Amino acid sequence: MRVERLTYNKIKIFLTFDDLNERGISKEEIWQDIPKVHQLFRDMMTEADDEVGFKADGPIAVEVFSLPAQGMVVIVTKGVNEYEIEEDYDEDYIEMQVTLDESDEVFYEFFSFEDVISLSKRLSGAGLSGGTLFSYNERFYLKFEEHDVSGVEYDMLIALLAEFGCSSTITSYRVMEYGKKLMAEDAIKQIVHYFK
Repeated sequence: MRVERLTYNKIKIFLTFDDLNERGISKEEIWQDIPKVHQLFRDMMTEADDEVGFKADGPIAVEVFSLPAQGMVVIVTKGVNEYEIEEDYDEDYIEMQVTLDESDEVFYEFFSFEDVISLSKRLSGAGLSGGTLFSYNERFYLKFEEHDVSGVEYDMLIALLAEFGCSSTITSYRVMEYGKKLMAEDAIKQIVHYFK
């Protein structure tokens, strides 16, 4: 679990599937209103307070984004309006509005271009040719949409990606906005062609 403060009243928490497995929560259960999910949320808020000083007092909005290969990104925003400033809150009470979203993209980060080249050769041999390649903050990112990975065994794809890189803790939207698009389509095919 990684916690990052975005603004004075907003944090981002990145949960890997290992974090969920350690707590006995499946990917499907994260969307359910059950006690172990409530406990996970309390643990996240405790860690957010410890790491970045974010206290979940008062009404909060929670957005959960599922990234199939990476895990989950949870955005927590404290919402305070002029009528609520004077009220006292019970420490055990948290009012939540929850927005759930799921993405079909696979988005991985690589520390060197050599890793991307090695991965591309392996993925090409497995029949994958698509993808988009980005660079941002001296790192490289491969993004695969659902149509890029159709016909490829999903578990094998994730295993290969994890061998050469790591699941990205920043969203593809941030990289698309602030990074540089190096190869807009068929990144694997192009990399193998140019770097034999």
